Amino acid sequence: MNKYLLNGMYGVLAFIVVSAFAFKIFQPIQVLPRMQLSPAFSLTDQSNERLTSEDLRGEFVLYTFTYTNCPAPCYNINETMQDIQSRLNEVQLDGIEVRFVTISIDPERDTPEVMNAYAQSINADLTQWQFGTTTNKALLKTIIGSGFETYYEDKGEGNFAFDPAFVLVDGWGIVRAEYRYQTEVSNADRILRHLGVLAEEVRNSVGSTKLAYEAAHLFLCYAP
Repeated sequence: MNKYLLNGMYGVLAFIVVSAFAFKIFQPIQVLPRMQLSPAFSLTDQSNERLTSEDLRGEFVLYTFTYTNCPAPCYNINETMQDIQSRLNEVQLDGIEVRFVTISIDPERDTPEVMNAYAQSINADLTQWQFGTTTNKALLKTIIGSGFETYYEDKGEGNFAFDPAFVLVDGWGIVRAEYRYQTEVSNADRILRHLGVLAEEVRNSVGSTKLAYEAAHLFLCYAP
């Protein structure tokens, strides 16, 4: 092989290695990981209307999973949702809509009427926050268990075991963050910060800066 060509290949390799270390150490751009596609679904919401994953494209969506009879404080899930919703003005979103979706794991009891009454009881802002489920229990298990990778189990007599979780999905339907432990679930500050990181990526992922963001994804410069 021509020594000049060989030297050139070594130079390119060295540049890639140095760039990777530079991105990792200095983190000029932070991003959230593109973890996986969020599941497609069709649910019935608290207004007895259809809510699908396609309805939410182009918006940031924060999902959580619970049931209306969950004993208080139920991991502070609702309080965290309300806190985030009330503080969205702290994040520069540039017009990107943020939606909140709570999926009930108890479709037998959580009818649209029950979910609507529940939403009213916790003063949920239904212009942004929807509650939904499906009476097809096998499909519901696939959506939540396989699609969002969140555990729950029907213990009978209206009791459920489940792992509290929030899942943040971007406008392309890609899961970008998961908050799966009680200390994280109750941390609204972290979720708000991640919404800001996502909005900044959308704002700057055009032209030459798009390449920089792709490099950030490649070199794992993730936002904490």
